[in-house]
Amino acid sequence: MALACAAWPGLALGTAAKKVPAKIEPPQDTGFLNRKIELHGNTYRFQVYLPEEWRHDDGKQWPIILFLHGRGERGSEGMWQTQIGIAEAVRNHPDRWPFVIVMPQCPQNAHWTDPAMLELAMASLDQESAEFHGDATRTYLSGLSMGGYGAWELARLHPHRWAAIEIAASGVFWSYEPERWQEASVLPAEYATALGRTPIWLFHGTLDTVVVPRQSELMFDAFKASGGDIRLWLYQGLAHDCWTRAYDEQELPRWLLAHRNSASPPSFAERLVIPLEPPTIKLTVAQLDILAGAYREPNGRGIVTISRLGDQLIQKGPGAEVTALEAQSPDTFLRPVDKTNSTAATTTHLVFEHDAQGRVTGYLLRDGRHEERWIRVASVPVR
Repeated sequence: MALACAAWPGLALGTAAKKVPAKIEPPQDTGFLNRKIELHGNTYRFQVYLPEEWRHDDGKQWPIILFLHGRGERGSEGMWQTQIGIAEAVRNHPDRWPFVIVMPQCPQNAHWTDPAMLELAMASLDQESAEFHGDATRTYLSGLSMGGYGAWELARLHPHRWAAIEIAASGVFWSYEPERWQEASVLPAEYATALGRTPIWLFHGTLDTVVVPRQSELMFDAFKASGGDIRLWLYQGLAHDCWTRAYDEQELPRWLLAHRNSASPPSFAERLVIPLEPPTIKLTVAQLDILAGAYREPNGRGIVTISRLGDQLIQKGPGAEVTALEAQSPDTFLRPVDKTNSTAATTTHLVFEHDAQGRVTGYLLRDGRHEERWIRVASVPVR
């Protein structure tokens, strides 16, 4: 009994010393998130992208983009639209895209220009704006191909909602309603009148046969004539899929962020024809000899040799593959673009670097997604 009494205080003390573990908050989800919306008794699945820095409790308002995909991404699983366009650009360079991005999905056998689909797009934007702190003054609209058709309609129907609009490979003459071309002399002007000076940036491939470049040309002419704020970039040599190149433009997200729908921009019109690559140049033998050498990849394993063959540099890779390099400047070279590929996002550039004495120390390898520094380890004989 005495032993029991003696043990009791310690037992009680030990019990009291136990602490209830603090409740651990689950990690906050960012990145691409699965979402649902109920509309008129139907459930639609879609995606929203949250930047890594987004926080639910900091009260910060975020710029927000509504993105409409093309015909090939229609479905009901809610995810196909994350494979191309803005979603692909975000995966490649998330640092460039500090936006909440709403990506609804159009069902099969429907089009974004259908009234029900336009309602779905706006309802998705409203729902995500409310939950994820979308900034009403920095709400942007983007679409490609069939999604561009829908974006033009949302722009016309809600002209004061958008701080800026970007559309690739599209127009207002829908491929599934060819009779709209009968209104080619008046229809673009109707959109220009509705949108006023809302900033718009259009992209189109000059070889596009699915949605012909004339669609964007007509819209550009109408907005220019009405004193709007319009840019048109035509990619020389690209076909329908110009959006890979367009969304990879570093200036595009910066251009969006430069606009708020509370501002009134001045009239502006810019039409540019953009080559796939800047023109190549011929360098002297002496300039080429300086760059010839052996270069080691960042992990220290693979070796690439660059040698001069006549008046051209030849690169031999670790797997013995041989590629001729084309000069764009004395220090910038590219590997030739695959002419059968409609995109130019995979073009690889080599930018040679020098030390203070002008000696070549290596080169930066850039492929549109990554950047690696290869170090020079030796010179090689000239051939």
